[in-house]
Amino acid sequence: MIETAAIQKRVIRALVFAQILGGIGLGATVSVGALLASDVSGSPAWSGMAATMSTLGAALIAVPLARAAQARGRRVALSIGSIVAALGAVLATFAAALGSFPLLLVGLALAGAGSATNLQARFAATDLAVPLHRARQLSLVVWSTTIGAVLGPNLIEPGELIGGAIGLPTLTGPFVFTVAAQVAAMLVYYFALRPDPLLTALANAPAREGAPPRHGFATLRVNALARYAVAAVALSHATMVAMMSMTPVHLYEHGATLIIVGFALSLHIAGMYALSPAFGWLADRWGRIPTILFGQGMLVVSLLTAWVGSHSQVLVIVSVVFLGLGWSASTIAGSTLVAESAPVDDRAGLQGVSDLLMNSTAAVCGALAGPVLALVGYSGLGVVCLLLVAVVGFWSVRHLAPARRPADIR
Repeated sequence: MIETAAIQKRVIRALVFAQILGGIGLGATVSVGALLASDVSGSPAWSGMAATMSTLGAALIAVPLARAAQARGRRVALSIGSIVAALGAVLATFAAALGSFPLLLVGLALAGAGSATNLQARFAATDLAVPLHRARQLSLVVWSTTIGAVLGPNLIEPGELIGGAIGLPTLTGPFVFTVAAQVAAMLVYYFALRPDPLLTALANAPAREGAPPRHGFATLRVNALARYAVAAVALSHATMVAMMSMTPVHLYEHGATLIIVGFALSLHIAGMYALSPAFGWLADRWGRIPTILFGQGMLVVSLLTAWVGSHSQVLVIVSVVFLGLGWSASTIAGSTLVAESAPVDDRAGLQGVSDLLMNSTAAVCGALAGPVLALVGYSGLGVVCLLLVAVVGFWSVRHLAPARRPADIR
């Protein structure tokens, strides 16, 4: 057996630092992606493809990264993800110089690897964590992304100044920060995650004779708790993305200034990340499933507020704050449950499938949110999203009794 307490402390420090860097890189990419897509394509109608391609890229690379982690460890997998994201930013810059919209979409999809890497880094925090602190340590890594996510969008102007000085195309200057931050994150992952947390956990795990590791979908077929955990994360994320993809449009079309729109988005992001450690503490103290149910309750408050208060800017802002809080509680507790609902040698595969479904479900719901908004309005969109919350809520209640058995992991 390998002593893990000291290793875990180093792992958390490395992950927090790398997540800050990765968040800067991701924030800088997202902040100009829509503008660049509009500029290169020649039409604002294509601006939404930036977020779509980034989300799809994150979904598609999630499973390969998980398999790399299973075979070579977290440090190799996370390093690969960071480098792919950096290469995506470089390719997007070349695409802008060439005026090639298809090449730009490919570059933005590759840059989505940064999001997939950040998501899988939260699971790396759980590899060696003791059960009583597992959710808190995962939530600390999630929280650290906030710093980069806030800094990234503020790098547009400095990035453009640097880009102009070295001759980069318009709107690609912030990619300088993307590339630098992702390369720096790669170095942190590769050199600081030693010994590797997942490989150490696998070395410490009891042997499973005659039971080879399962791929993620195989685990879902035989593991009811894993199915629930993956669904809770995916549907909570889809609810958040569907509402937030339309909230700026709704506010702006109903007279809100860009300052109000930006204020609403800032409060929503604060709701998503600022209280992450508190929700991690709750998940460790109350249990994973009760915390997921608590998160669904806040999502219900958010969606009901959007339903009855869609005409009010104040109530819409209140709604998106609760939307962020509900997402945070559900995602942190659900991700922790994903990490511990399967044997250690099956976990990486399950985690990759969870991230794949999380991103692909969000992409679909984000795309459908526009037509739903046009058909039934913002309040109607909230009612439709209540159906997703209801699924998780009823499923959570069904699992509550088994979760309270002594054999269950809190």
